[in-house]
Amino acid sequence: SKLTSLDQLELTWRSRGHFHPLLVRVLHKSRLRYYGKPEKKVDMPYQAYFEVADGSGMMSMVLWNSLCPEWYNSMKVGTVLLLEQYAIKTSYPFKTQPTPGDSQMKRFATIEINLNVRDPPTKISIIPEEMVKPEWGLPEVKYRFITRSELDDLPNNHSCDVIGLVTFVGRAERARKREHGEDFWLYRWAHAIDGTSDQPFILELFATSQPDVFEHIHPMTYLVCTQMRVVRDLTENPSSTIYLTTSNESQIFITGWHKGQPYTKDTKVKNFIQWTKTQSEADQMKKTVIGGYYPFPRPPNNFLKY
Repeated sequence: SKLTSLDQLELTWRSRGHFHPLLVRVLHKSRLRYYGKPEKKVDMPYQAYFEVADGSGMMSMVLWNSLCPEWYNSMKVGTVLLLEQYAIKTSYPFKTQPTPGDSQMKRFATIEINLNVRDPPTKISIIPEEMVKPEWGLPEVKYRFITRSELDDLPNNHSCDVIGLVTFVGRAERARKREHGEDFWLYRWAHAIDGTSDQPFILELFATSQPDVFEHIHPMTYLVCTQMRVVRDLTENPSSTIYLTTSNESQIFITGWHKGQPYTKDTKVKNFIQWTKTQSEADQMKKTVIGGYYPFPRPPNNFLKY
């Protein structure tokens, strides 16, 4: 059928009521958001953002309400979608922005694609990877993997992807979202090593919309975390408190989940796998720790500073 492109949509969306089908690849995926309130009568108040791209650039796509439980888990990073009967709206200005792996890619930030159950009822088709044709010109998923030795030189809030062998994982902890609110964030600390430094990656992993992965992070698993943000305490000794925290678009993968993921082709991932083959499992097992209380960043040495 006659397809349109994202740059065409941006030029013509105001003058059209009906849009031609779109063929796009998912490059980023946000966590699922629940926006239910007691006074509002929405059956399934869910929303999820995706960044999708074709040969002309990248645009946000929003999955609404009952389409979320139906489609959210199937739309993975790398998935190719054929979209028909979608709506176009002006962008929500306050949403988070992932950092694209390809810095040259054009971003269409004024509008976003909305997928709804009605007005109009969107038709979504997933195209299997083996049926995707090169002439469609869809971009590949690109990553920004770093090694542990490169981390110390990165600025605060820099976005990156990491792979490592888990040596420590803490218990799940909770932090209030707002001071007197009843909602909590769930998170856990983990350490992962990649052989490029004596120091591990220190990872603050908030529960994303992948409970089956979050609950099964164990020592000795190969852990991949994407769209992580660098956090460094710029006041005290900057190198002592550098760690990585998840963002709204972070995805986490552990051993058993890596097959078929686009990052398996990345050079730094391949280098890490080569390094693990040189390691003795028994030696690494002796150094692993699980559970317990992990105060981080550490409190100051004397009480006055604290």
